[in-house]
Amino acid sequence: MDTVRAATIRLLDVEFDDRRLEEIVETLLARPQQARFAYVVTPNADHIERLSRMPPLQAAYRGAMFCLLDSQLIGLCADRLGLRRPQVVTGADLTASLLSRLDGRRVAVLGMTAHHVGALQARYPCVRFLHHQPPMGLLHDLPAFRRARDFIRMQQADFIFFAVGSPVQELLAYAIATRLDATGTGLCIGGALEYCAGTRQRAPRWMRRRGLEWFYRLLQEPHRLARRYLITDPKVLLFLALEAYRRKAR
Repeated sequence: MDTVRAATIRLLDVEFDDRRLEEIVETLLARPQQARFAYVVTPNADHIERLSRMPPLQAAYRGAMFCLLDSQLIGLCADRLGLRRPQVVTGADLTASLLSRLDGRRVAVLGMTAHHVGALQARYPCVRFLHHQPPMGLLHDLPAFRRARDFIRMQQADFIFFAVGSPVQELLAYAIATRLDATGTGLCIGGALEYCAGTRQRAPRWMRRRGLEWFYRLLQEPHRLARRYLITDPKVLLFLALEAYRRKAR
C-alpha cells in the first residue's frame, strides 16, 4: 500500500492529511495501473462521533492512503478556537475533480441504483462505469459483504467509488486492502456521486464556504438527518472545544 502521508495534522483524535485538493487529485491520477489497492477516507462530524464510540473502526481510517477532513464547519470552528487544522477537502469536491479526469478509465461504483448510475454515465459518457448494488445491511450480511469485496477485486478497475455510506464503505475498503491481489484506488465518498449524476442538488457555494452545507441537507431530508445533525453530530463541536481547552491548559 502507498505510504504518502507525510504532512498530517492530528485533530479530534484523527490523523488528517494536510494537502490541497489539486495535490490529492494529481497524486491519485499518477498511481500506476495495476498498483496494489489503496483507498481514501473523508471523515466528517458523523464519522468522528462514531469513531469516538467505536475505537475498533479507527484501524480502517489509519489504513487509508489519505484521510481528508470533509467538514467546513469543523474547519471554521477549529480556526475560531485557535486549533491547528488540516485543509478541508470534501468527498464531493474530490469526486467531481477526479471524474472530470477519468475519460477512458475503468471506474467501479459500489452502491447507488442502476437508474442513478445511468444518469452518471450520461454525464460522463467517456468513463467506463462498472456497477454493483449490494443489499442494505451489508455489515450484517457476510455473503453479500464478500460478494461486494470480490466484485471490486475481480473487476480490476482503475478507480472504485464506495457509495454505500459509513462505516460500511470504510470497513469494506479496509477488507479489500488486506488482499494482495486487489488493485486500484478506492474512494469512500458516500453520496457524492449523486451530485455528479445530477440526481441530488448540492448546497450553493456560499453556504458551503460558511459551513452551512449540513443545514441545506437538513432542509432537503429533515426526517432522515434531523437526529444526526441536531443531536449526534454537535457532540463533535464539544469535543473540539475540549481539545482547545486542554491544549491551552498545557
